[in-house]
Amino acid sequence: MSDREERVVTVVGAGTIGLGWIALFLGHGLNVRVNSRREDAPRIVAEGLELFAPYLPEGSADPAGFAERLTFEPDLELAVADADVIVENAPENLELKQELYERIGKAAPSSALLLSSTSTLNPDDMGARMADSSRLVVGHPFNPPHVVPLVEVVAGERTSEQAVAEAVTFFESVGRVPVVLHKPILAFAANRLQSALLRESVHLVREGVVTLEELDRVVTHSIGLRWATVGPFLAFHLGGGQGGLRKWLGTLGSGLERGWEQLGRPPMDDETIRSLIEQAEAAYGSKTYEEHVKDRDAKQTAILRSLAEVNGRA
Repeated sequence: MSDREERVVTVVGAGTIGLGWIALFLGHGLNVRVNSRREDAPRIVAEGLELFAPYLPEGSADPAGFAERLTFEPDLELAVADADVIVENAPENLELKQELYERIGKAAPSSALLLSSTSTLNPDDMGARMADSSRLVVGHPFNPPHVVPLVEVVAGERTSEQAVAEAVTFFESVGRVPVVLHKPILAFAANRLQSALLRESVHLVREGVVTLEELDRVVTHSIGLRWATVGPFLAFHLGGGQGGLRKWLGTLGSGLERGWEQLGRPPMDDETIRSLIEQAEAAYGSKTYEEHVKDRDAKQTAILRSLAEVNGRA
C-alpha cells in the first residue's frame, strides 16, 4: 500500500457507523473519500465530524485540517477506482451487499483491501457474485467506532490469510484493537455477549424488578465498571482469590447451569416494546441525541485515557 499521507480510504455509506469511521480515519491522517447517494452527504459528514472530532484518540490530527483530506464521490465505481482500503457500511441486506461487492470487485484495484462493517453476514456470502472475494474481510466495529477500540475481524473460506493480516495491520494503524475470530458465527462475539445481557435486562425491567433507568445504573456501577478493566473470565479468576478460576469454578461452577435456567426469555411483544420506549423517553428524553452522544463519548474517552495512563505505568 502507499505511504500513510497518500493512502486513500473510501468509506461507502455515511450512516452512524460510516460517520464514526470517517472521523477516525481523518483523525489518523488518512485521505478519506466518502461514497453516499445522499445529496446532503457533505452536510451530514460535516455535522458528524463536529460532533465526533473532540473525542478522537489522543494524538489525532487537528480537525481544522480535515477538509483538505476529505472528498465526496457519489459514483461507486469512481469512488473505489484508486482506493487502497474500502470500508463498506451499507444496511444489513445480503442482496444489497452482494450487488455492491460485485461492482466494487470490478472497479477497485486488485490490491485494495475490502472491509465490511457488517454485524451478521459472512464474507463468502457477501462476495458470492465477485470473481475473486479473497480480499474481502469483515471488520465489525463496536459502536461508536471512533471511540471504542474493538474490531472483530472475520474471514470466510475464500478469504486469504494475507488479507486478514492486512486488515489487522490497518486497524492497528488507526488505534483499534482487532480480534480475529477463529471461525465465523452468527452475530460474531461482541454482539452475542451484548444480546445475552440485553435479554436479561429486558426481562428484569418487564418483570418490574427495576426500571429501565435503574437497570442502566446497576450495569454502569457494577458490571460495566468491572468489564471496563477486566473481562468476565479474568474477573472470576480473581474472584477465586489465590485459587483463581480453578477454585471459583470448583465452588460455584456446578450451580451455574441452574442459574442459567432461571434467566428470563421475555417476549418482545407490543406491550414490552411500548413499555421500554416509554421508560426510555421518560428517563432520557430531556436531552437531545447530540447531547447524549457528547456525554457518552466524553465518558468513554476519559476511561480510555485513564486506562492508557495506568497501562503506561504498569
